[in-house]
Amino acid sequence: QLVESGGGLVQPGGSLRLSCAPSLSIFSFKKMGWYRQAPGKERELVATITAGGSTDYGDSAMGRFTISRDRAKNTMYLQMNNLKSEDTAVYYCAAALGNAVKWGQGTQVTVSS
Repeated sequence: QLVESGGGLVQPGGSLRLSCAPSLSIFSFKKMGWYRQAPGKERELVATITAGGSTDYGDSAMGRFTISRDRAKNTMYLQMNNLKSEDTAVYYCAAALGNAVKWGQGTQVTVSS
């Protein structure tokens, strides 16, 4: 089970931090990440982080978003800065466990003035 939190309404240029708390240790997963889906669009990669700490970002997130983990809190984060209207979407936490991918329920992020 993956539980996301931290979404909401923010003005353009603002920041939000999303959290994903799995029921297993975050280091149980070979890779975890964030994806997003805007209305009428396909789900797209935002950022991923491997068990070893290697990160990867989608083009839209590069330079503005940061993915991280906190071992003590067993939580993965997505820090989003300089948000734009086109970042409006439902953001999903995902985790690869063996050959399966687990998904969270999603959290809405709306960027609007």
